[in-house]
Amino acid sequence: MLSQNDCIVVVNDAMPNMNSHGVHERRRYPRMKIAVPVELKTDSASCPLRATTTELSLCGFYVETMFTLPIGTELSVVFWVDDQKLTAKGVVATHYPQVGNGVDIIEMSSADRVSLDHFCQKHDSSS
Repeated sequence: MLSQNDCIVVVNDAMPNMNSHGVHERRRYPRMKIAVPVELKTDSASCPLRATTTELSLCGFYVETMFTLPIGTELSVVFWVDDQKLTAKGVVATHYPQVGNGVDIIEMSSADRVSLDHFCQKHDSSS
């Protein structure tokens, strides 16, 4: 299993990681606008919250939802990518009440991470 610390990207020091607005990007991987069905479940919930990502990267995603979760909430995450079920553990990193949550992926199997990487690369090359 990969942990959050395994999500490392090497950035060329000569080219700072800037977003389209010229602001330094803190994320380890840039998030892409990709809609993927996702299920989020807390330990205390009897059923998952089903949503669709609006942004996705190898180490996190954003979902728009009226029913937001507090920062620090630990989640079991299921992605549906190209008809393949990918599972992960996540933690809520951002909270915008009645708008959405940003979630960091903190644990994911190597095989699922490779599948997610291939999906993101395929999407990136097609946009």
